[in-house]
Order: sequence, then C-alpha cells, then structure tokens
Amino acid sequence: MTKPQQVDIAQIRARYPDVFDRPASARLATPAMIVAALAILAYGLVDLDFSPSRFFAGLSQLGWISLMMIPPDPGSSLPVYLKALGETLSIALLGTTLAAVFALPISLLAARNVVPSNILRFPVRRFLDSIRGVDTLIWALVWINVVGLGPFAGVLAIAVSDFGAFGKLFSEAIEGADQKQVEGIRASGGSALHEIRFGLLPQVLPVIAGQVLYFIESNTRSATIIGIVGAGGIGLQLAEQIRVLEWQKVSFLILMILVAVAAIDFISGKLRFAIIGRRAVA
Repeated sequence: MTKPQQVDIAQIRARYPDVFDRPASARLATPAMIVAALAILAYGLVDLDFSPSRFFAGLSQLGWISLMMIPPDPGSSLPVYLKALGETLSIALLGTTLAAVFALPISLLAARNVVPSNILRFPVRRFLDSIRGVDTLIWALVWINVVGLGPFAGVLAIAVSDFGAFGKLFSEAIEGADQKQVEGIRASGGSALHEIRFGLLPQVLPVIAGQVLYFIESNTRSATIIGIVGAGGIGLQLAEQIRVLEWQKVSFLILMILVAVAAIDFISGKLRFAIIGRRAVA
C-alpha cells in the first residue's frame, strides 16, 4: 500500500495567500452583517409592539374559534353561497382575461427585440411598473369609489392590477424568444408585422397561456379578498359571517374556496399540458 502524501501546510499557505491571510475587514464582514440583521430584527419587534405573552394568550382564543368552526354548516344559505362563489370565479376569469388581452399589444412595445429604441420603450416599461406597483386591494378600493360596490369594481381591479404584471411577464417572454425564426421571415421579405405574427407569437403563446392560467387560479384568492371590501363575490359573505361570529358558516365558506382553488388548479394543469405538451422525463 502506498503511504499517504504529507501535506506541506507552509507551501499551501504560500500558494494561496488570499485564503489563509484574509484581511480583517473580510473576516469581520459576515459576523457584522449577522449582528446588523439581528439588531434590525430586534428593533422591528420592539417598534411593532411584538409581545410573546399576548401571542401565547391568544392561542387559546384561536383554539376556541377552531372548535366553534366544527362542523362546517352553511345552514339555509347554501344557494346564496354557491351564487357568491360563482360570482368570485367570474370576477377572476373575466378580470384576468381582460388584463391579458390588453397587455399583449403593450408588452410588444416594452420588448427590446421589438422596439430597440430605449426612448420609446422606457416610458412603456415605467408605465407598467407604476400600474403593477399598486396592489389589487387598493385598486379595488379605488374602483369601488368610481363605479360603486359590486363585482364590476372587482373585475376592473383585477384587470388593472394584472395588466401591469402581464405586461412585464409577456415582454420578458418575447425578449427570450429565439431570433432565428424572425431572421428567417425577414430574409424571405416579411414585414415587421409578419415577424411578430409568424416569428415571435408562435413561440411565446404557450408561455403566455401558462401564465394566464396560473393568474386565473391566483386571482380566485384575490377576488375573495377584494370581495371583503365590497367588490362582490364570496369574500363579502365571508366578511359578514366573521362579523356576526357565525364560525360554522365561516369554515364552510373557507372549504368552498379551497375546493374551488383545487379544482381550478387541476383544470389549469390539464389545459397547460394540452397547450405546451407533456415533456419526456429522462
């Protein structure tokens, strides 16, 4: 058997001085960042009036509420809840669809490979950023004051909020498309519209469809939240039952939302595979 070679520590130190002889600033950087992060965390907990005693005292209240939710019971309001759930799904579907339809042409103006000029592309991107920077709940409060209470305000809130998000996502998908197909159409004498129609869109439409399907699922939950502030749907029913402490009805409404989201996730998964095809697993 061969004897293990002895390691010459001095030679290794001489060869890699940056590893063994790090400056004090480099050695202290990581501990300093950890201490700073802990200090910020501690300050935040104190500033936000975090109280462990209040938290653990509230756990008994949470347990009591959980027991009051069993068993879930809609009472005589099941038809009303089903109608409200259908309204929530309609808000999510219609709002997401409107956002995708209006965002697609705008996303072309925000894509670098479609509009090379930064002078034209920059204001479009900043406009999408400003729309996307406002949360759906805030848009719901705005539209409720504009068009009044009801599902119409919810549709507008989701459509405007998702318009900014779709504009960014679609433009990034367009920028990531393969340019060889576009160059082939250009070489054959195609116009700029032909390049977009036959070179870019066939590549990005499956990606866009997958994103839209995901947002429909996500917006089902968002439509529930904005319903609490008066934008219609099952969220309005949920807020009312919490207000009057009807916990069995609250748990039934929560189960309805969970089942609806799970069903949408299953259906969107099937549609996504139908659009992009199943990938072979190696």
